[in-house]
Amino acid sequence: MITALNRLADLVEQHLGTDVDLAGAARSAGTTEHHLRRMFSSLAGMPLSEYVRRRRMTMAAADVIRGGDLLGIAVRYGYGSAEAFGRAFLAVHGAGPGTVRRDGGPLRTQPQLRFRLTVEGSTSMDTRIADRPAFRLAGHSARVPLIHHGPNPHVQQHIAALPAEEHQRLKALADTEPAGLLQVSDDLDPDRAEGSTLTYLHGVAVTADTPLPGDLDTIEVPAGVWAVFRSSGPYPLALQQTWAATATEWFPSNPWRLRPGPEIVAVLDRAADFSTATCELWLPVEPA
Repeated sequence: MITALNRLADLVEQHLGTDVDLAGAARSAGTTEHHLRRMFSSLAGMPLSEYVRRRRMTMAAADVIRGGDLLGIAVRYGYGSAEAFGRAFLAVHGAGPGTVRRDGGPLRTQPQLRFRLTVEGSTSMDTRIADRPAFRLAGHSARVPLIHHGPNPHVQQHIAALPAEEHQRLKALADTEPAGLLQVSDDLDPDRAEGSTLTYLHGVAVTADTPLPGDLDTIEVPAGVWAVFRSSGPYPLALQQTWAATATEWFPSNPWRLRPGPEIVAVLDRAADFSTATCELWLPVEPA
């Protein structure tokens, strides 16, 4: 995976004015586009699309300062108009092309990424592999923005709007793993960009033939293999750290890769004020 990510970084440099063939890069690395995007985002700390934009604007800044037609520079870096190029330039550098050309700055440079192997993983991860038949997720869903750190107020608001008796009704319906009330993230942006929207479902897992009330939202989950990670500690910090460690430590060290599907959190135990919790993180995987 380290080699595949470095090849991808090289492809970005070779195609700063055109789209990178991500599907081809994934095939040559023997992995999937979904997994390659997720690993890049997790290890680089930014989505691939944001990295490409920053690199384009870093290189374009030198052309802007040297002079030349702004439309020509825009086309060189994949933009169809000087206006679109100017908006992207301003978003990255905090100043428009005209200001930078006149003053020589400000400039915010994005160095080319290089991924290197470091010795980590001295703390073992509590993990199991579960091969599950098809099941359904049933509950109440909402579209919410993705937030990487700290509680998500949009999710909190969604759950708080449900009456207390509804939580008990959902728990009574649960009849298969993952057990208990679940936090489900589905239809995620491939890059996991912060602020991108996803479908969040507060609900439970039921077998494929369990009868359900008509007022519940459902997600059909096909049969497949899941990697299940347990975390305990401050909530949601310990869970978010475990989520990050799956990308930085577990996947690079194990013969599995992510496959498309919902990502599920089961809360097994928690403090009364939810300050600490023991959770299971279920990620859909397939052999690498």
